[in-house]
Amino acid sequence: MAVDGVSLTCRDGEVFGLLGPNGAGKTTLLRLIASVLEPTAGVALVDGLNARKESGRVRACVGLLVESAGLYDRFTPREHLRFYGHLHGLDGVRLQERVNAVLEMLEMADFADRRAEGFSAGMGRRVVLGQALVHDPPNVILDEPTAGLDVMSTRNVRALIARFREEGRCVLVSTHLMDEAQRLCDRVAIIHKGRLQAVGTPTDLAVQTGASNLEEAFVRIVGEERLRTDLWEQRREPRWYQFWRRGGRNLSRRRPDA
Repeated sequence: MAVDGVSLTCRDGEVFGLLGPNGAGKTTLLRLIASVLEPTAGVALVDGLNARKESGRVRACVGLLVESAGLYDRFTPREHLRFYGHLHGLDGVRLQERVNAVLEMLEMADFADRRAEGFSAGMGRRVVLGQALVHDPPNVILDEPTAGLDVMSTRNVRALIARFREEGRCVLVSTHLMDEAQRLCDRVAIIHKGRLQAVGTPTDLAVQTGASNLEEAFVRIVGEERLRTDLWEQRREPRWYQFWRRGGRNLSRRRPDA
């Protein structure tokens, strides 16, 4: 079971962080809230809307950035934003205003009309984030927003998250970076194996566990032995390599257990 009995509340004007090791259920939980996945039990409410029964209205008030999102190589950033704006029902002057606003907000004016093929990780991440924001949602869900970014791009994303808080938006972020969570998040939830382990401010969790920082508190709450077991189990999982062509033959290889 990916998520089991998780109950939490994220407030307007707050950055709420989801922390947990790989496979903890963070991405699944974010997609359930955004109505991308349908829960087998339980209810997710966004601005009082049931994510299962009112998925269209929920998606209209949520901006979702997923870690695995990609771009169309032949589209420019402007074309990406216009396309996603149309999906959200924007048109005419309102669409143009939102596209221009997002291009300015994410500092994409210099490459707004360049095809996405060959974009750096930071440039691509800005376009994908813009797609999530083009309809000006009051709730922003960010799955590993700084993954794979360089120092300056990471700083820009963190500054934008702080701006969202100041604007009164509800911001839900998943991250593996404890220093990032301690710096950005007003409150955090620690998840392990799909279950909620703790909720509180980074400072409160550190005090409750007698830790000096959030990273140490995270390890004490989940348990160092459990985290080591998680890592060992991940290393034992078979990993499949992509097919490639060599000498006119299609070959595949499977990596043995580590």
